[in-house]
Amino acid sequence: MIFFDSAHAATTNIKLPQDMGMWDRIQAPVDISANGHEIMGLFNYTTGMVIFFFTLVCIGLFGFSYFYSEKRNKKPYYTYGNKKNHKYVGLFFGLAVFVLIDMAITVQSNNDLVKIFFNFPKGKDVVRVQIMGQQWLWKFRYPGADNVFNTDDDIVTINDLRLPIDKKVVVQMTSKDVIHSFYLPNVHQKRDAMPGRLSRMWFELKKTGEYDIACAEMCGTHHYIMKAKLTVYTQDEYSKWLNRANNIALAENDPEDLDRYWGWKWEE
Repeated sequence: MIFFDSAHAATTNIKLPQDMGMWDRIQAPVDISANGHEIMGLFNYTTGMVIFFFTLVCIGLFGFSYFYSEKRNKKPYYTYGNKKNHKYVGLFFGLAVFVLIDMAITVQSNNDLVKIFFNFPKGKDVVRVQIMGQQWLWKFRYPGADNVFNTDDDIVTINDLRLPIDKKVVVQMTSKDVIHSFYLPNVHQKRDAMPGRLSRMWFELKKTGEYDIACAEMCGTHHYIMKAKLTVYTQDEYSKWLNRANNIALAENDPEDLDRYWGWKWEE
């Protein structure tokens, strides 16, 4: 079952790839989440440090090639690079790369995981969604009015995820067949959906609109069509959609339809 709100979609301004310039195409997706800046900050830091040390290597490579060329040094100078000053220079740059890139990334990413991304929210205000990945689509399940999964009032959609703004969202996911990767480009997060295993992630959305959902794992010959849509509503719009969808679900759900009753007992 797919619930589509054409009125909301018509008001959404989506910039298509063919309308984008080269600079727009290489920019990171617009961040619509509360914590996406943490991931992008780490990415930008890593990129900046790699560019910095790459520039130093290029300066050394072309600089030494210029100053020690045959034209300027008729007599060649042979060295094994085992003098003390050679060792000190190598040690200095090795430690600099290790501390400024490896250790900095490790410390920052660990802090972000422990304090934010592995610190899952709980409570009545949390929006919970179950996700099933399969070749080649995404299924989404909402618990309905009883707030219990896999019952008669569950709302099930295909390639259509709808969520409210300013609410913490926790998703649990698995796969029906092969390994998929649930990817939200505008949230800067993704998580693998694996057969026989539940994985989860959480986020909080801060901007309404329509955004892409993709599979970031090569999952077969039609991997390229495994695309879904994320629609972010205001809380009032979301409540209205949820009520409409719940009424449709109660009228149309069939307990014998195994494609609909694929959910599991939610565990925090």
